Parts: sequence; structure tokens; C-alpha cells
Amino acid sequence: MRKTSFNSFEEIDTELKVLKLQKNINKELIRFNVNKAKSSVAPKNLLGGAGGMVQKAVLSFVINKILKKIRR
Repeated sequence: MRKTSFNSFEEIDTELKVLKLQKNINKELIRFNVNKAKSSVAPKNLLGGAGGMVQKAVLSFVINKILKKIRR
């Protein structure tokens, strides 16, 4: 925190208003980041990455079965 000397009560009030606004901005940023974190940890998003791996595994399995039948 910075040390400031004030020359009037108006300067003190102005500084308090600025600090209050900064506090509100920081609260909103925290809320935003919490909501963003919640949505990124949602089950559908967690399975989204695994879903691509499952699709690749199933696709490669099906292709291998088809190729085996063709080779016979």
C-alpha cells in the first residue's frame, strides 16, 4: 500500500472512491474466474477430451476388423 499525504478531505474521499471501485472490480474478476473454472471442470468438458480418444479407438478397431475380413 502506498503512503500518501492528502491536502483536503476531498482528496481522501476521491481516493476512497477509487479504492472501492478497485475492490469491486477485483470481486467481479474473482467471480468471473470462478465461473470460468467451474465450466471448464464440468463433466461434459472433461469427457470431451476423452471422447476424442474413444472415437479414435473405436474407429481403429472397426477399420482393423474390416481389413481382416477383406484380407481373408
